[in-house]
Amino acid sequence: MQLIFDSLTGNVRRLAGRVTQRLDAPPALDVRHAEPDGDFLLLTYTFHRGEVPDTTLAFLARHGHRLRGVVASGSYHWGTHFARAADMIAVRYDVPVVAKVNKGGTDADVAQITGWVQAHRTELL
Repeated sequence: MQLIFDSLTGNVRRLAGRVTQRLDAPPALDVRHAEPDGDFLLLTYTFHRGEVPDTTLAFLARHGHRLRGVVASGSYHWGTHFARAADMIAVRYDVPVVAKVNKGGTDADVAQITGWVQAHRTELL
């Protein structure tokens, strides 16, 4: 399963890199250039007050049928809007929210995401 990310500040890009490193997987692909050849896990960020970034929306409009789970980054200071992009995408594409992470995530977040990918790897290939 591929990991595909959308990052504004670099937090999600770094998180995706940590996950792929732990999985010993190929590098994650940026939504701006990605053409997935199979199912994928999306890692994205939350924009403004809980919005999904336009670049993520455009990518999902083309490839959302292959989406199998979503991770969203945000900042705790947004309160109820924290990482809300994950909820919005999960509802729209009927996929699970794998994780919501504060900024670049913690080691525990990386372990949670990695565990989900490992548990679903065979069913999603």
